[in-house]
Amino acid sequence: MNCDEFVELVTAYLDGALEPAVERRFVEHLAECDGCDRYLEQMRTTVAALGHLPPQDLTADARERLLAAFRDWPAG
Repeated sequence: MNCDEFVELVTAYLDGALEPAVERRFVEHLAECDGCDRYLEQMRTTVAALGHLPPQDLTADARERLLAAFRDWPAG
């Protein structure tokens, strides 16, 4: 697994939704890559800090801007 694949799978990993073989490769990569280790910790910190915010706290304008930003995000 390379770092790009790792980043694409972080959310599924945190949700416990990876297939066992994929999770094994994910964890193996994590053990070998300091950059991805830091990235995973940053994602955990972000979820812990912001994951509890109710959706209604996001204004319609802010929601649309976020959706547009991710819609235009390069697919890699």
